[in-house]
Amino acid sequence: MMKIKELRRRSFLKKTMVGAAGMHLAARLVVSSAGLGSPGKPAIWGGQPVRTDKFPAWPVIQDNDETAWIQVLRAKGWFRMNGDYVKQFEKEFAQMMGAKDCLATANGTSALHASLNALGIGPGDEVIVPPYTFVATVNVVLLQYALPIFVDTDRETFQIDARKIEAAITERTRCIIPVHLGGNSADLDTILTLAKKHRLPVIEDACQAHLAEWRGKKLGTWGDAGCFSFQVSKNLCAGEGGAVISDNSSLMDRCFSFHSNGAHRNGSSLHYAGSGTNVRMTEFQGALLLQQMTRLEEQSRRREKNAAYLSEQLQQIPGIQPAKSYAGCTRNAYHLYMFRYDKNQFAGLSKDSFLAALRAEGIPCSSGYLPLNQEPFLRESLLSRSFLAVHPRDRVDRYFKDNSCPENDRLCQEAVWLFQTMLLGTRNDMDQIADAIRKLQHHANELAKGRV
Repeated sequence: MMKIKELRRRSFLKKTMVGAAGMHLAARLVVSSAGLGSPGKPAIWGGQPVRTDKFPAWPVIQDNDETAWIQVLRAKGWFRMNGDYVKQFEKEFAQMMGAKDCLATANGTSALHASLNALGIGPGDEVIVPPYTFVATVNVVLLQYALPIFVDTDRETFQIDARKIEAAITERTRCIIPVHLGGNSADLDTILTLAKKHRLPVIEDACQAHLAEWRGKKLGTWGDAGCFSFQVSKNLCAGEGGAVISDNSSLMDRCFSFHSNGAHRNGSSLHYAGSGTNVRMTEFQGALLLQQMTRLEEQSRRREKNAAYLSEQLQQIPGIQPAKSYAGCTRNAYHLYMFRYDKNQFAGLSKDSFLAALRAEGIPCSSGYLPLNQEPFLRESLLSRSFLAVHPRDRVDRYFKDNSCPENDRLCQEAVWLFQTMLLGTRNDMDQIADAIRKLQHHANELAKGRV
């Protein structure tokens, strides 16, 4: 009799536990499907948004930032040649990145410009660049009166498609500039192999890739030079600012000369090594960066953990494909969290409408870059009197005829960006991002038809 009662008790407990687990799972599925207790009306139509709290603000300011700033102010040595903060930042940033040398500049654009100039890139030359990047990558090439040669994008990673670079190399090619977009890495194994084969220098545009790694080594240290930006949106920021890192002392001497009106790096300021400009970093920026660096590692780790968790969730939503990384990318800096949006999995809802609805749910987002290779300013620049003086008209005409990047065009139609500050939040914040997207997919048919 006791055995029968015990069996009944165990059976009851088992059923109860299974039932409770099922109820918990069902409750989670309801929340996941709408971001609320039920699907609810989309916020863009007046419904309750999934999220009402703001994501973490940027930049992060603490007492050490203020203390350092005041010290520079009161010391009155605001110019880098009259102080030690910029020099100290250069030393510590080089150590952090695993590079022999660092030159601080006014911004990331000037870091790229100084690097190109130091390599002797000039009129008549060609430089390979990606079409999915910030315009500065192209502007610095144009400033040297060289031709930016666009190589199509690998849509799965949002990076330059390294497999297509060799076909773009000509007798005029003088440099390759891979961009580690969003803190992810370009395919450096393929790029560096091609560069060695064709004896081409590589400038890594790592302006968005602070602390990111390829095979355990920091991005920016693989090529001849690596360039970084410290503009206010960047993971390490000082409002504006930039840096070049390299193990090539001669190259860095030329970068210094260019960035300081042609002055010698070590010598009289009244004797010049060559022509140049003034893109020096101030002591205020150097001091601020030294303090911001003290929390860069912790912030980076938090972004990585949240990005990994968010990717697990978004990969389960049909039509949402987070950007992939190459096998060699051992650390992604996640300056941007990027994914591709397939409107066919959302009842044909346009990307613009999806983004507007997502913002209404309390999730900031961006549509990303436009096709840079199709920007009208390129034609204006290349057909200018100055460019035609060094690039034959038939070469320029051929340039526009061959200037096609179909995969990049598709990516620009699909890309969605989330921002690095969002990844500094909590795991619950990541849940809300995913829940908001699930909610929109639940209502995609009505949203696509414009029906409340």
